[in-house]
Amino acid sequence: QVQVVESGGGLVQPGGSLRLSCAASRSNLGIYVMTWYRQTPGKERELVAAITSTGVTNYANSVKGRFTISRDDVKSTVYLQMNSLKPEDTAVYYCNSGLKVGEPIGPWGQGTQVTVSS
Repeated sequence: QVQVVESGGGLVQPGGSLRLSCAASRSNLGIYVMTWYRQTPGKERELVAAITSTGVTNYANSVKGRFTISRDDVKSTVYLQMNSLKPEDTAVYYCNSGLKVGEPIGPWGQGTQVTVSS
């Protein structure tokens, strides 16, 4: 299992940027797919971005070109750089680990709130 702690959220204006961090427990993080998810009230959790153990990335269409996922396995940290933020990006953002994209198996953290508003 990979325990995670998300951070970096906050209140930003439309068009602004945030970098989210997912600090993971010090296991062999390199064997895991790491994924950012987000959830808004009344909606099911959705996949935002994923990065495999070999560095292959996947993005939701709604964030392509604006968000970038990366990983630093030495620091046991996964990042989500979010640029050109839109109000519809407002959500609680979570990260999780897995052996396959879209199939989280790790425990869920508390997430970090991102609010995009004027």
